[in-house]
Amino acid sequence: MVSRGTVAGARILALAAATLLLYFGNAVIAPQPAVAQAKPATFASGAPGPEVCAGCHEDQVKAFLGTKHGTKVDPRSPMGGAGCTTCHTGDAAAHVKAGGGKGVGGMVSLAAKSIPAEDKNGICLGCHQGDPQRLHWKDSVHASRADLACTSCHTLHSRDKVREKITQPEVCFACHKEQRVQINKPARHPILEGKVSCADCHNVHGNNPKQMARGSVVETCYSCHMEKRGPFVHNHQPVTEDCTICHQPHGSTIANLLKSRPPFLCQDCHASGGHPTQMAGLPDARATSPSLLGTVGRGCLNCHTNIHGSNSTENRATSGRFRR
Repeated sequence: MVSRGTVAGARILALAAATLLLYFGNAVIAPQPAVAQAKPATFASGAPGPEVCAGCHEDQVKAFLGTKHGTKVDPRSPMGGAGCTTCHTGDAAAHVKAGGGKGVGGMVSLAAKSIPAEDKNGICLGCHQGDPQRLHWKDSVHASRADLACTSCHTLHSRDKVREKITQPEVCFACHKEQRVQINKPARHPILEGKVSCADCHNVHGNNPKQMARGSVVETCYSCHMEKRGPFVHNHQPVTEDCTICHQPHGSTIANLLKSRPPFLCQDCHASGGHPTQMAGLPDARATSPSLLGTVGRGCLNCHTNIHGSNSTENRATSGRFRR
């Protein structure tokens, strides 16, 4: 007589066998999905590929294929789409058939000075318009006032200096001569060493009046100097308004990138009533009064050490004067 346990065990084994048969049977019999393969570059309207262009423009094509735009496996790049004709619009087939030549077939060269900057930028924005940093390019200072083209700063057929921190300032300094001088002064940001680049502070594609990377100067500075943000019990107005009221961010001959030395910098805003001014000279007697100390070692920061903001809660009249 067969026990119930034996019957139950037989049913479990039969079910497991059927499951395995169904799984492996389908694995062999069912059609397998095709392995995804990289799509070959498609060239619009029968336009020739880069191999054909290299017949005359060998150096340019060779350098281009080593750039981000020349990455064939990236469908977002020109080489993943229409090839050279993505940027060099015109009848490329007619250009090749005629044996080449400047302007033959209506081919557009982005380096040509005869082409308006707006037309050049339109070609670049055809792909790059969706980038949030470039949405407001047309309203930017570089586009609306300086009438610059993307190719004024960017190099497409070779290594783009703008995209590397160590070489980016070379491109910016070609126009911004004053900043070139300032960045070589003793007190400066480490731009020449490649630790900080112009793009860390400036969004050259945006419509911010000062082309800042953030909404304002102070927000941009706070991205690195967060200890100056606060909030403080006693806030110093220039700190919350604009750091450049006191600092020259591109470089200065004065420590801490100050525009001028204390007390002269401070007295641009603060009247000398509390600390009467005197002619430079040595005090003629021992004294601790500010009215008798003259200008010897007289820096406001000797006493007002927390000049960016103070958290002093001391119950006295001078607690809000940014002292320790």
